[in-house]
Amino acid sequence: MPRSSTSPVLVAVVGCGAFGRNHARVYHELEQKGEPVKLVGVVDTNMMRAEAVAAQNGTQAFPGVRELLEAGEVHAASVAVPTVHHLAVARELLAGGVDVLIEKPIATTLAEADELIALARKHNRVAQVGHLERFNPGVRAAVPLVTQPMFFEVHRLSVFSPRALDVDVVLDLMIHDLDIVLSFVNSPVREVRAVGLPILSDKVDIASVRLEFENGCVANFTASRVSTEKVRKLRFFQPHEYISIDYSRRDVLSISVQPPTASQPGQEAPEIRTGAFRAEDIARMTKSTPPLPPQFAIGKPPIEQEEPLHAELRSFLSAVRRVNAPVVTLEDGRRALALALDILTQIEEHTRRARLQNLQK
Repeated sequence: MPRSSTSPVLVAVVGCGAFGRNHARVYHELEQKGEPVKLVGVVDTNMMRAEAVAAQNGTQAFPGVRELLEAGEVHAASVAVPTVHHLAVARELLAGGVDVLIEKPIATTLAEADELIALARKHNRVAQVGHLERFNPGVRAAVPLVTQPMFFEVHRLSVFSPRALDVDVVLDLMIHDLDIVLSFVNSPVREVRAVGLPILSDKVDIASVRLEFENGCVANFTASRVSTEKVRKLRFFQPHEYISIDYSRRDVLSISVQPPTASQPGQEAPEIRTGAFRAEDIARMTKSTPPLPPQFAIGKPPIEQEEPLHAELRSFLSAVRRVNAPVVTLEDGRRALALALDILTQIEEHTRRARLQNLQK
């Protein structure tokens, strides 16, 4: 039954690492801003860490899910533990009647993902996967522009960090973009070609992937966590239009081409639309380049600026209150995981073909 819009959703965060700390922070900020939500606890096996996060966010610390559930009512929880523990933690929460938001990737294997889907259905709980980029303002503004994407070029480069080294760069970083592209294309993948290498860890730290979909769309991905710079961009082409999403700037640019038509004598050329571009945007696009032909129209849709994690958790809380399917379902998370695991298989096969395994020892 849907909850009252004014009655607070009682939430908890399981896992007080980098992701968990941010989830706790945002829940607490939403509560302070008057949103109907209350952070009732944080959980971590390291009690010193849990107590520090609890103190920062005005809540209680618990050493385990059992202790959290025994202490009082909990409606929903973020699962921000290492991926290998997602299933065990979510299983206990779902059985306890708690709706869950599980950080990405959904699980380490498809069997675990399938069990999570079955558990959520068995207990009739709301369950969402934390594919954060779905809530990036640039991505949200681009969704209404999508028609028939046929070519993607995606780059996600980060400097090295010891965070999330329990998974490789495909499951750590690239999976965000895999999820976005899968949601935009909405066609089965026909072919996967991939290469990747470990650089500073014992897992794949840099990867290059080419996907071809059944509808003919092609997508190229580059992901690295050993770069000297931070780049997070997704660009795609569809009939008569180019769209560029900058995840870091949280904005989107579109350049459309007006199909040629028979013009009448004296007819004016189509106007170049600049939309909400800032002066520096215009200068950057025109600097050292010839003017765009008159049939090109530049557009920038309105952006609703909001921290993606704020938007994600507000969306999750809305699904919990209304008992609705979340924006990113467990099935979405499974689909992205399946593709990521297929990519890793292709990377392993390429490593064997190229006889790179001996060079990596």
